[in-house]
Amino acid sequence: MKVNYIQHLYWRAGFGILPNQLHALAKKKKEEVIDGLFENSKKTTPLKIDTAEIDSILSGETKISSENQKRLQQLSREKTIDLNVAWVNRLINPSELLREKMTLFWANVFVCEDNNVVYIQQFNNMLRQHALGNFKEFVNAVSKEAAMTKYLNTKQNKKQKPNENFARELMELFTLGEGHYTENDIKESAKAFTGYSHNFNGEFVFRRYTHDASIKTFFGKTGNFNGEDIIDIILEQKQCAKFICEKIYRYFVNDALNETHIKQMVDVFYKDYNIETLMRFVFSSDWFYNPENIGTKIKSPIEFLVGLNVLVPVQFNNPRQLLYIQKQLGQTLLDPPNVAGWKGGKSWIDSNTIVLRLKLPSILLNDAYISKTELGESDDMMAVKKSAFKNTYGRKFKIQHDWETFNKNFKDVNVKDLQDYILLSELNPEASSYLNSLSKVSKKEYGIQLMSLPEYQMC
Repeated sequence: MKVNYIQHLYWRAGFGILPNQLHALAKKKKEEVIDGLFENSKKTTPLKIDTAEIDSILSGETKISSENQKRLQQLSREKTIDLNVAWVNRLINPSELLREKMTLFWANVFVCEDNNVVYIQQFNNMLRQHALGNFKEFVNAVSKEAAMTKYLNTKQNKKQKPNENFARELMELFTLGEGHYTENDIKESAKAFTGYSHNFNGEFVFRRYTHDASIKTFFGKTGNFNGEDIIDIILEQKQCAKFICEKIYRYFVNDALNETHIKQMVDVFYKDYNIETLMRFVFSSDWFYNPENIGTKIKSPIEFLVGLNVLVPVQFNNPRQLLYIQKQLGQTLLDPPNVAGWKGGKSWIDSNTIVLRLKLPSILLNDAYISKTELGESDDMMAVKKSAFKNTYGRKFKIQHDWETFNKNFKDVNVKDLQDYILLSELNPEASSYLNSLSKVSKKEYGIQLMSLPEYQMC
């Protein structure tokens, strides 16, 4: 398989690829490379943090005291930071690469947040479990999660007083898209989801006495429907398959939709709503590797951060600083802006975030110093410049960076060839001229220079 095709695949299905793995895969056929991605993501490794104290408070309680409630809130705030850091670390060092990238994708489709870290961890692992499975089972699982029943008020949806929040977002944001249902469809489906609730441990509970068992009419069908019946009827609409395929195309292929490609994807997905089958089709299609799809996608803040860490592992002494960077870049895991999630694409970049993105590699990896050493500049002069930058910027973050791992991974790569491994996007003439003017003093310095280019923002 062509080297640039593998790099493209591993940026879309993961967060980049290192030289040794790239060279090993280049000897294989495309089908073998793709099979390997799916084979390595067959199992699911749940993401777990220590929630023992929270579990002990929740266990066996029928009503939480005000004192325990305050303690729960404090613990959840602290543990949510731990969960955020654990998720970022999982993305950097995934045991199942494609499954983790798909989990990140689905988290911005089935958007949810909660102030109970046990529930949100459970929700996150549900996304992970179903990320490559059957979409029907996936949607049903989403509808029954404790975090979701709280977030979209299904818990308050009772036959005496229906709440339409979940029913509306299920169709508008999760399955069909705006304009493909009626207000009456929302009202009728809301009745079907009455009775959905959970216990203190976050386990799904169906409360029959609050369920509306009346006859309902939904998308022209009439019956004594429950929530699972509603999801069945939604998936019968081909628009559901189209809606999800468009989301997958924008995330994994290109922000600009190609209707011919979308139609091909829908024909595959609508048959049985198997997510793995759909993703195999996308990654195997010749059009996935068209030039217009390679190096043309703006990295999300998390893709950007994780990609940096794949090249040079970084450890934050203070986990809150990792959250601070996510916030400044515009994407904090577990804290979506609203139920519609992050818009993605060009919205990732504005006048503030682009400055931080271009500066971040030097902040994290080189005490805020970007080497701009011109050919012939002395080592002493470079050291003076670096010391000045360190005094100005270097104290803001307490970080341990592992350049030994970088040097090991790039040991057999000539410094002049680094850009072929770090950049996927074509260099514009100005960037080429800039790089040619620099003294490639070391792989470390040149690597930071490459990661500080606008082209590194693309994948």
